[in-house]
Amino acid sequence: MRVAVTTMARSPPAATVACLAAFAFLLSSAAASEYVKYKDPKQPINERVDDLLGRMTLEEKIGQMSQIERANASTAVIEKYFVGSVLSGGGSVPAAKANASTWQKMVAKMQKAALRTRLGIPIIYGIDAVHGNNNVYNATIFPHNVGLGATRDPSLVKRIGECTAHETRATGIPYTFAPCVAVCRDPRWGRCYESFGEDTRLVQLMTSNIVAGLQGDVPKKHPKGVPFLGGAKRVAGCAKHFVGDGGTRQGINENNTELSFHDLMRIHMPPYDNAVIKGISTIMISYSSWNGVKMHENKFLITDTLKTKMNFRGFVITDWQAVDRLTSPQHKHYYHSIQETIHAGIDMVMIPYDYPEFVADLVSQVKKGQIKLDRINDAVSRILRVKFTMGLFEDPLPDPRLTDKLGAQDHRKTAREAVRKSLVLLKNGKKGKPMLPLEKKAKKILVAGSHAHNLGYQCGGWTGTWQGQSGNDFTGVGKTILEAIKAAVDNDTAVEHSEEPDKETITKNEYEYAVVAVGEAPYAETAGDNQNLTIPEPGPKVIKDVCVHVKCVVIIVSGRPLVVEPYIDYMDALVAAWLPGTEGQGITDVLFGDYGFTGKLPRTWFKSVDQLPLNYGDKHYKPLFPFGFGLTTKAASHD
Repeated sequence: MRVAVTTMARSPPAATVACLAAFAFLLSSAAASEYVKYKDPKQPINERVDDLLGRMTLEEKIGQMSQIERANASTAVIEKYFVGSVLSGGGSVPAAKANASTWQKMVAKMQKAALRTRLGIPIIYGIDAVHGNNNVYNATIFPHNVGLGATRDPSLVKRIGECTAHETRATGIPYTFAPCVAVCRDPRWGRCYESFGEDTRLVQLMTSNIVAGLQGDVPKKHPKGVPFLGGAKRVAGCAKHFVGDGGTRQGINENNTELSFHDLMRIHMPPYDNAVIKGISTIMISYSSWNGVKMHENKFLITDTLKTKMNFRGFVITDWQAVDRLTSPQHKHYYHSIQETIHAGIDMVMIPYDYPEFVADLVSQVKKGQIKLDRINDAVSRILRVKFTMGLFEDPLPDPRLTDKLGAQDHRKTAREAVRKSLVLLKNGKKGKPMLPLEKKAKKILVAGSHAHNLGYQCGGWTGTWQGQSGNDFTGVGKTILEAIKAAVDNDTAVEHSEEPDKETITKNEYEYAVVAVGEAPYAETAGDNQNLTIPEPGPKVIKDVCVHVKCVVIIVSGRPLVVEPYIDYMDALVAAWLPGTEGQGITDVLFGDYGFTGKLPRTWFKSVDQLPLNYGDKHYKPLFPFGFGLTTKAASHD
């Protein structure tokens, strides 16, 4: 009985506990299934942005404004600082010759860390895919923009944008720092090859199409300035470098552009308007200055003009360590430099290494009221708008089904087409007798010059590494000019190769003709600034030694026009090949007449650097070859 009594006495509390447990379970289940508006893809993007922004702490907001380098983006760092974006600097890779799956695994690991944070906001990973996914081994390397400008083929440029998007997504990356929409007005500038040309209208045409290729076609009646992305195989783009970077004094990189507001708007601003109309997701600011004011602190151009007048609704990002570079020496008065850039209208800051200091300083300034919270909220809203538009909240992880897009054969075919359409024929024959197309069934031919058998030289800067490099073993795929010639000629044709043949070799052999490929070594940015623009030695010597004794075609492989007038009489034919990329067979396609030459100069070819800057429409315009020049040939019939 006692046991029974004891049992009866304990029954009510046990029942109460059970009820409370059940109630608590229901509460926790309700909490777990609580509707969260920002996670609902059916809701309008602006409402999702507002909902998420309202839930964020100041530290989480500053984290979204921070972009750090891949090498620093550990799981712990991403979670601690609520990092909003990660990038690969030029040459920053997960492993040497990493394949697409390795890249995807790296990005996925970082993304999973971001998704574990309190609000689960995904990162946006960015890379300089500026002529293909050029940091990645086995990627298709397309001609640089100067060559694309020479094609005058906007539909081809659009297809190249699409191919680049697919190869970038193949590595799990949804964002590229491209296109460069600079209007290069002086070839002495080290970034001139990143420009489609000297003519604003040409740059506008190519900008509209490359953006559509990268991001997809905006729907009809799409609101101007609102970012757009047309699916999981496209990438968010970044028009750069805002604004006037191609107009600096003497073509010096990061220098001062001295122009009236009217001329700035007339020459350099229109391509940005085209990008904004096409739904560009982001815009990168230039290191350069306009009339003495650094662009990264120019509120009039960033906020009043770009964001307000042009109605740009994506986010504005700095260039690499640009906040540091507002002062000389760099990083001096960093606290104040942060304030200047954020007040000017910068939304995301590329701080590859100094992110702890940046975050601490910016949080401090907001808490002290030195930077208004409204400015922070505007910046973060723009970043979130792009992320929602990209579908990152629904599909944050890389798609392993896309890995086979890297270096795909159809992409290489498109690149080969771009090469042959980009080549500009400047001279063809002497005394009215054309030299081109070349004969495929010649008995013996000579291939000479530093650029005849060097994929690195063909590709130029921003290939494998920031500055580019010499050699044939770092791109993976590709054919050199020499390899392409050997593949094009008859099996019985003897092809002899020497970078710098001696006169005895040249004169003793009975060559039917010679192909001489010379030009610039790779470079990027300031390292490419050049006040002389001469063909580097031994190029001129090789031209003279070979062309005096053998009928020759000279191919200039360069990012811009070079001084050729002293040597042009030696040449039987002259071809501007720009920086064609990995598909060397595009060169032989036209050399041997499988296709005709159609390319037109995207910029004026000067006689002497004393004439520079020299652009189409100038009052005293006496170039060696004018803007738009290019001889044409017809495809030959081969037996």
